[in-house]
Amino acid sequence: MKEASLTAHLRPALVLLGALTLLTGFAYPLLFTAFAQAVFPGQANGSLILVDGRVRGSRLIGQAFTDPRHFWGRLSATSPVPYNAASSSGSNLAPTNPALVEAAQARIDALRAADPANAAPIPVDLVTASGSGLDPDVSPAAAEYQVARVARARGEDESLVRRLVAENTEGRQLGVLGEPRVHILSLNLALDALP
Repeated sequence: MKEASLTAHLRPALVLLGALTLLTGFAYPLLFTAFAQAVFPGQANGSLILVDGRVRGSRLIGQAFTDPRHFWGRLSATSPVPYNAASSSGSNLAPTNPALVEAAQARIDALRAADPANAAPIPVDLVTASGSGLDPDVSPAAAEYQVARVARARGEDESLVRRLVAENTEGRQLGVLGEPRVHILSLNLALDALP
């Protein structure tokens, strides 16, 4: 009698487990993957930026630029490799942590060394990482801070470089959400496309 009772309870549980596994583990993800590919193919594939058929990056993930001819983005907090989307995280260092102060000072020193004539205050987003450690944007002030260095390194007029910054500056979403921002990869690709 006990075996029949156990089987009577076990069989529906296993059938339900199998049905829910098929539904939530296979059917649901396949349905929404197909929907996303049909309705939002660019976003579903990572918001990739293509140049001449080659992937140059994503609109969502920053890249490490160190060449003085390019604009530099925010620091990355991911490790062991910078801008590693598989390990997105902030540094979680407190403002009083010596490691945070050292990282900021190292970036300040690099910015000053790259443009010793620039005595302007360095915008904070050039010396700190974002919450995700992957931010692809900087503030317009951070881009403006770098205009003279980039123009000089490229032998271009500052007004041309400023125009490219303005063209790659995105406003607030819906006119009220967030802050204006400059997408660094798009800006650097526009610079590289100059004749």
